[in-house]
Amino acid sequence: MDITVIGEGSVLAAPDTLRLNAGVEVRRASAAEAFTAVRAAAARLAEALRQAGIAAQDVRTVELSLGPEYEVYPKAAAYRAAQGVEVVVRDLSGADHVIDTVAGIGEEARLNGVAFEVSDPSGALKDARSKAFRDAAAKAAQFAELSGRPLGRVVSVSEEVRQGGPQPMRATFAAAEADASISPGRQSLTVLVRVGYEFG
Repeated sequence: MDITVIGEGSVLAAPDTLRLNAGVEVRRASAAEAFTAVRAAAARLAEALRQAGIAAQDVRTVELSLGPEYEVYPKAAAYRAAQGVEVVVRDLSGADHVIDTVAGIGEEARLNGVAFEVSDPSGALKDARSKAFRDAAAKAAQFAELSGRPLGRVVSVSEEVRQGGPQPMRATFAAAEADASISPGRQSLTVLVRVGYEFG
């Protein structure tokens, strides 16, 4: 006879990377004009990001679209073209500057959202895993005591990792960051372990 318990361990980690979803969008009378204009705007955006210190490998195209807009179908009133990119910002102290750079390229600029992440969660996950296993062991020991039987060896272990959303960070920012409008908060990293024990 054996017993299986689930242990949970969570830690909070400070994100160190920003993923910015941005791009350019234009509306023109013809498809050709719209496509030419959006490609030119995208080139300006790429150059602005380069000058802001973003490496080429940290910019990835995630959208390229061209299509008609109708007032009365099927007659097209105009054509809309868009090109979107995901920009990886590895130095959060420069995040506001990068965002301002995108907004500064002109009326074609679009900002579609941000996401923060921990670039190397291995240390935090190690701590969460230890907490989860201790939690599972404590539960198993309690069940063994309640059942009046000694707890035997571990016969199986499996885990599941969950990454939670941002949580507010306490006021530990350096003075230089006090005027930043972008706040990464902290992310919750949770490990669930399913541990099987034999009864002695």
